[in-house]
Amino acid sequence: MSEQTEQPEQTVPGDSGDSSVTGEERTEERPEARLERAVRAAEQALIEFEIAVETFRVEVENFSRLHHQKLGPMYTRLDELDALIAEAKASRSGDPDDLRRAKEARALVMPMPGVDELFHDWLGSDGISDDASAMLTDRPVRPPERVRPSEEVRRLYRELVRQAHPDLAQEETERERRDAFIARVNAAYGRGDERLLRELAEEWAAGPAPEATAPGESEELYARLEWLARRKELLSLVAKELEESAIGSMLRMAPEDPDRLLEEIAEQLLAQVSEREAELAEALAAE
Repeated sequence: MSEQTEQPEQTVPGDSGDSSVTGEERTEERPEARLERAVRAAEQALIEFEIAVETFRVEVENFSRLHHQKLGPMYTRLDELDALIAEAKASRSGDPDDLRRAKEARALVMPMPGVDELFHDWLGSDGISDDASAMLTDRPVRPPERVRPSEEVRRLYRELVRQAHPDLAQEETERERRDAFIARVNAAYGRGDERLLRELAEEWAAGPAPEATAPGESEELYARLEWLARRKELLSLVAKELEESAIGSMLRMAPEDPDRLLEEIAEQLLAQVSEREAELAEALAAE
């Protein structure tokens, strides 16, 4: 009988089986506290996503620049050869369809630049530029500027963005300060400037410490979560556009060694140029 009367006293309604946790401990957390944790987690996730998108954007921009500098002339040469081949065939056949195709092929060829465009970056207030002088005198021309952030630059950039991101600000004045600072961080990262990023890190460390976030009301926290969700959707669209772009798709094929990818594409284009030149020679010989 004593065992039967003691058993109900050990049973707590809704108990999961852990007698060490009292009902008071289970109910002491406010609902706002859970919302605050959700907001903080969403903020950090958004910041990490923004870092990933910006990092990829810079990679795409740099790869696009290198792609244009190294492969642009080859694409132009291929277009010119295609136009010459089509014109040779049209001249030989006189067929209206061949003439139309020749006209369309010629329209794809980049036009010759005007005088101003031709001498862009060649002439300045001090006369002819160093690169132009080197080209005219057969001296080596400096290679095109390569901007690909190093691992240390990437590390510094990510750390600064995590610390100073505007979305961590609670006051408008603090948000504006962070916006201006992050704009400088992005510019330094885009140039791969490690020294400037280190200076910016020191500047931020010496600046005012981030204020502790005060608990907000449920409505404010819900509004904050909604804003973060909308921001994530916009960034997702930007990321999708970058990934689906021609350059972004190429870069994703060889993210660890994009230079090698450029070399492979250059080899393929050179082979195509050789094929087109042989085809053009055959077409001209047949006239």
